[in-house]
Amino acid sequence: MAEIRVGTRELKNRLSEYLRKVKAGETITVTERGKVIGQIVPLKPSLNERMQGLVDTGIVDWNMQKLEPYQPTAINTGERQISDLVIEDRQ
Repeated sequence: MAEIRVGTRELKNRLSEYLRKVKAGETITVTERGKVIGQIVPLKPSLNERMQGLVDTGIVDWNMQKLEPYQPTAINTGERQISDLVIEDRQ
């Protein structure tokens, strides 16, 4: 998409048109006397909205429940790390 730059006066006069463009995913750069003073950007969808989009397209199955925090199934209780043993075995 091409960058949209608009002066404050034009933005004020055609605000509805520019807001429609933002809703469509475009970013509007606002200028005042040729200097950039800000941007109007579309909101990013929430995680739930993105997940629902994946469910709707059939990419994933999701029951809308949050996952439990990951708990490792094995805990190293020895003095040496498993990664050290793997490196040693490769040598």
